[in-house]
Amino acid sequence: MFLFWFLPETDPSSKERDEVIVRSIYDEALVNGQAYRWLDFLANEIGGRLSGSPQAAMAVEWSYQVMDTLGLDSVWKQPVMVPHWVRGEKEFAKFFSPNYLGDMEVAVCALGGSVATPREGITTQVVEVNDYDELKKLGRKQVEGKIVFFNVPMDHRHINTFHAYGHCAGYRFRGAGEAGKYGAVAMLMRSVGSQIDVYPHTGSMSYPDDTSIPRIPAAAISTVHANELSQALKIDPDLKFHLRQHCYTLPDKLSYNVIGEIRGSEFPDQFIVVSGHLDSWDIGDGAHDDGAGCVQSIEVLRIFRALDIRPKRTIRAVMYMNEENGARGGIEYAAEAKRKGEKHLAAIESDRGGFTPQGFDVFDSLAIVHQLQNFKDIYEPYDVFKFIQGWGGVDINFLKELGTVCIGLVADSQRYFDYHHCALDTFDKVNQRELHLGAAAMAALVYLIDMHGLER
Repeated sequence: MFLFWFLPETDPSSKERDEVIVRSIYDEALVNGQAYRWLDFLANEIGGRLSGSPQAAMAVEWSYQVMDTLGLDSVWKQPVMVPHWVRGEKEFAKFFSPNYLGDMEVAVCALGGSVATPREGITTQVVEVNDYDELKKLGRKQVEGKIVFFNVPMDHRHINTFHAYGHCAGYRFRGAGEAGKYGAVAMLMRSVGSQIDVYPHTGSMSYPDDTSIPRIPAAAISTVHANELSQALKIDPDLKFHLRQHCYTLPDKLSYNVIGEIRGSEFPDQFIVVSGHLDSWDIGDGAHDDGAGCVQSIEVLRIFRALDIRPKRTIRAVMYMNEENGARGGIEYAAEAKRKGEKHLAAIESDRGGFTPQGFDVFDSLAIVHQLQNFKDIYEPYDVFKFIQGWGGVDINFLKELGTVCIGLVADSQRYFDYHHCALDTFDKVNQRELHLGAAAMAALVYLIDMHGLER
C-alpha cells in the first residue's frame, strides 16, 4: 500500500498532506491493529514478568520474534544486567484484638526489594503514622520493636491521579529506611491504589546506604484492610499484628532490551524512539503496566510498514527491561547511545496504561512544547488535545542529557491506579479500541516529528 493513493489529485499543502497521512494511520490502527492480539499473548501466555524471572526471559524472546516478523531493517537484543528479586511463598498477615473483632486475616504483599521476615514471621504491636513528621515525633522510645504502619491515602482531589500517586509512592520507596532509623522491626504501608478493595499493590522500595540502619521487612496492606487496621488501633492501641513473608534477592542476572528499527531514508543517524518497558510486577500479568506500552510501540513500526511510510529519520521501538525495580534497561540504552554518539531527536514513552489517549507530556522547554502544539489542529478529530510540559517517562529520561526531547503519552488516568502493581492488572481490563487509539496517536506524532523536525 503506497501513501500517494491517499493523496488528493491536486498538489496538497503540507498540512493537507499531514492530515491525510494521519487519517490513514488511525484507519490502519483501528481496522487492522495487532496490538491487542499481541497483548493477549504477552499477558495471558507469559504473564507477570519481573526482572530476572523466567517470564521476563520469555518476554524478551517473544518481543524479538514479533518484531522480526514485521520486515524491519534491524531487530536485536541489547544486553543488560538486572536485579533478581523473588517474592517466594505467598505472604500471610493478620491482626488480633479481643476488643475489636478478634483475629482478622488481612491481604498484604511484600514490596519489591524487601527482605523477608523470620520463617515464623513477626508478631508485635503496630504504630500508625500519617507522615514522616509523626514518625519523628514518636521517636525511638515509642517505635522500637514495633511495626510502623504508614496510613497515607491517595488524595482524590487530584484530577491527574499521577500527582496523588507521586506523593504516596515516596512512603513506599523510603518508608522502611525511615522506620528502621527508630528501631521498627517491619514497615507496613497502605496500598497506593485508588479503590477501596482487598488487592494490595506492590512496587519498588529501597534501603538506605547507611549500614547502621537495619533492613526491615516492608509490605503493603490492601486499602480495605488498612481502614480496618486503623479503626482497630483506635479501639485497641495494643493489638498485635503478625506478618510473614519469604522474599529474597539473588545475584544480578543477564537480560536484554529488545530493539527494532526502520532506517531513515535521509537522516539515518538521527533517531526517534517509541517505547515501553517489558518487565512488570509478578502479582498481575502486567497488561496495563506496561504490556500496553510495549505492544503500542511495536504497532507504530507495523503501521509504518503497512502504509509504506518511509521515514526520513530512523524509527526505533525499544522494549526496556527493568523499569520497575532499577531502570537498568533505560540506563544502559542511554549509555550505549552516548558511547556511539547517536543523536536521538525525540523519544516517546507509553507507560500510563492502555486507556484512551488524551495527548502528550513534553519534558523539555516551552519552545519545544510550542512547536509540538502546532500539531494540535491535526489531532483535533481524534480527541487528542494535550501538549503540555510534563514528565516524559522513567526509561526515556536517561536520554535527556543527550539533548533528546522526551515525550510521554498521556492516557486517561482515572482508572489506572485501580490496577497498577496489583493482581487486577490483567488483560481483561484493557479495551481494544482504547489501546489501538494510543498506538495511532504515537505513530502520528512520530510521523509529524519525522516530517517536520524539532528546532532548538
